[in-house]
Amino acid sequence: MKFIHTADWHLGKLVHGVYMTEDQREVLNQFVDIVQEEQPDAVIIAGDLYDRSVPPTEAVQLLDDILYKINVECRTPVLAIAGNHDSAERLSFGSSWYKHSQFYLAGKLENCFEPICIGGVNFYLLPYAEPGVIRQLQEDDSIHSHHDAMKALVGRIEETLDVSTPNVLVGHAFVLGGKTSDSERVLSVGGSGCVGVELFEPFAYTALGHLHSPDAIRHDKVKYSGSLLKYSFSEAKQKKSISIIEIAENGQVSQRYRSLVPTYDMRELEGYLDELLDPQFYEKQRTNDYLKITLLDEGALIDPIHKLRQVYPNVLHLERKIDAVDLKQKQVFRTEQKQKKSDLELFSQFYSEMTTAEFTKEKKAVMAAIFDKVLRGEAATK
Repeated sequence: MKFIHTADWHLGKLVHGVYMTEDQREVLNQFVDIVQEEQPDAVIIAGDLYDRSVPPTEAVQLLDDILYKINVECRTPVLAIAGNHDSAERLSFGSSWYKHSQFYLAGKLENCFEPICIGGVNFYLLPYAEPGVIRQLQEDDSIHSHHDAMKALVGRIEETLDVSTPNVLVGHAFVLGGKTSDSERVLSVGGSGCVGVELFEPFAYTALGHLHSPDAIRHDKVKYSGSLLKYSFSEAKQKKSISIIEIAENGQVSQRYRSLVPTYDMRELEGYLDELLDPQFYEKQRTNDYLKITLLDEGALIDPIHKLRQVYPNVLHLERKIDAVDLKQKQVFRTEQKQKKSDLELFSQFYSEMTTAEFTKEKKAVMAAIFDKVLRGEAATK
């Protein structure tokens, strides 16, 4: 049995003020081509079809077009769930008649303990839900974290799990230890949003969504497909793909990847302004890519973003190296302030940041006397 595992389409995504809908259309058309080539028994979409609960009209139309091509024109079963960005209610619309074309879209947790059997494999669809919702569903007051909630749901599934048949779980969760990126929405504060990977042991394969890198975790049977596109510059070095999964009758799983090539890549460039504007440099670049540019210049610059966009029209973020270093130092300074350093120690740190001169013993003695005089004056007025 062969299926394609994908997730985190985030249709309607806005990145640095740019809607990614046309970029998403391009890679989704590539996705349809892969479905036609591979002829899988099913396509799995593990959540976050949309980027927000009320998506733009163009995003809704795009999803409708692509799912029609996959499910109707390619005659391929689709199994999809809601992620934390989706509206469970909106995705549940039409689910009763979708099944007639083998389109299974789980927005809510209703009937999630009943498997969908395709090609001799049982699929369990667990859409994203907050622990409070699952606590109410299970009537279990001990459920407080996402781990508790997932443990309860998997426990219910195990009560009727047919171990003689390969079983696949489709979920949307943050597995403990997974690598995050800036474009993923935090599920909850602290560690209560994480689930332990051991919970998925009963399944031959667990198809997850939420983390945007296919390498977010290293596990033989628990996998993220990653997002369709790069949605933040923290993902700039990731390679986006979809996973082709094959499961044998004995439950053995094999995996391979098919790459998706965006119209415009998302990259980072670093250099001096004159260097970046030199034809000998930029003629070797894909100048239309979405770029984060870090300038190494230290002096004053006149309208650098305008000059850069004459050559690189899709500069989405511009910063200067020295500003980034200063910001980091300020953050360190604030942290040190919280560590209850003395006034003299804090001033010494400040002096080092503001000047290259040495803060000598003589200077320390002068400042110590000043601090002492000020403190004694404050005490006298109390």
